[in-house]
Amino acid sequence: MPNLEHPVYPAATLLHLESLVPCRESQVSVLLSIFGERQQFSFPSIFIYGHTSSGKTYVMQTLLNTLQLPHVFVNCVEYFTSRLLLEEILVQLQSCSSETEQTSQQTSRVPCDNFNDFVRLFKQAVVSRELQDQTLYIVLDRAEQLREMEANILPAFLRLQELTDRNVTVILLSEIVWELFRPNTGCFEPFILYFPDYSIGHLQKILCQNHPPEYSADFYAAYINILLGVFYMVCRDLKELQHLAVLNFSKYCEPVVRGEANERDTRKLWKNIEPHLKKAMQTVYLREISSSQWERLQHDDGEPGQLKGLSAHTHMELPYYSKFLLIAAYLASYNPVRTDKRFFLKHHGKIRKTNFMKKHEKTSNHLLGPKPFPLDRLLAILYSIVDNRVAPTANIFSQITSLVTLQLLSMVDHNDQLDGPRYKCTVSLDFIRAIAR
Repeated sequence: MPNLEHPVYPAATLLHLESLVPCRESQVSVLLSIFGERQQFSFPSIFIYGHTSSGKTYVMQTLLNTLQLPHVFVNCVEYFTSRLLLEEILVQLQSCSSETEQTSQQTSRVPCDNFNDFVRLFKQAVVSRELQDQTLYIVLDRAEQLREMEANILPAFLRLQELTDRNVTVILLSEIVWELFRPNTGCFEPFILYFPDYSIGHLQKILCQNHPPEYSADFYAAYINILLGVFYMVCRDLKELQHLAVLNFSKYCEPVVRGEANERDTRKLWKNIEPHLKKAMQTVYLREISSSQWERLQHDDGEPGQLKGLSAHTHMELPYYSKFLLIAAYLASYNPVRTDKRFFLKHHGKIRKTNFMKKHEKTSNHLLGPKPFPLDRLLAILYSIVDNRVAPTANIFSQITSLVTLQLLSMVDHNDQLDGPRYKCTVSLDFIRAIAR
């Protein structure tokens, strides 16, 4: 019995939709109940958020295309200004017409300087395309970029149904929570839907759907189980795991192809794939070589722990924000809290000069060692030393977690004691030098 039910759409269409969006049946069911029938007015705005690779964009594209609902899909990173964004929506709206009209109007781009012009042109386009009797969906992917545009863009999109008096629903897709979107002046509150991360069981089910037809499903499922057992703790990105699964499956099948083992001989298969998975572990998320070059490296007779021709083993480049996080952590560890206002504020006011110095401050801070600091202070220093605006996304907090884990491993390697207040959150100069190497 299918999990998706709707009185308007046929059961075969819903069953096909369910097969295309595995492990997201509950979210699709909620969206179907909100959408209702074609001619019914839907919710004015919907806010969908979740971490990277949680299926937000894919589910929305699959849902709208499978049910053949009129929609406009725009990436806010690609169209980074309000004018480009509004004009692109109007251009895609023209494609909702017939093919003859589309060929003659596809090259025409109507200038749209402000949101008032957009509302007027949008109403005209909806009437000319005969879309006033059904819901039109405007999907804005990477919607966090709207915060960088004019202050009226986000509130206007949330109330677009009211402003145009048309049956339109605006769907915002983002990686950050709604509380970071809400303007200080207030706005229309959208319907909020959360896409949780895929669990290891969900990843197993999704990855097993791509098994090659020449091998059994159980054989490929055993391979995916080994792959997730190795990479799940360091990588939960579905796209990256799919890439790794395709890249290393040929090595997993080698004993079977040569006749040295059968599909159920898991011990021999694991011994054959283990050194290659260790190689792949060193290049997770890195794209320094192509897939064909990686396959050629797999046939080399070098040591399992080394990859020839990769600069990643001589020089490891940290992520962009991790560098600033290390600098901010170092500044917070070796500078007192009372100096933050003087160091990181442009207009800090007058500072009273005094020769009074506490007894323990006469000693150099580097001799005393790093001091603990709260997470809020680390983020405040980070925001002040980075030029552009930094959103407190899950990516930032994951990099903080990675740096703390590296600090923990370095302390374990040097047999340091992990108890005491200094371990709570400190970054030493030796640790930064070690990471820089």
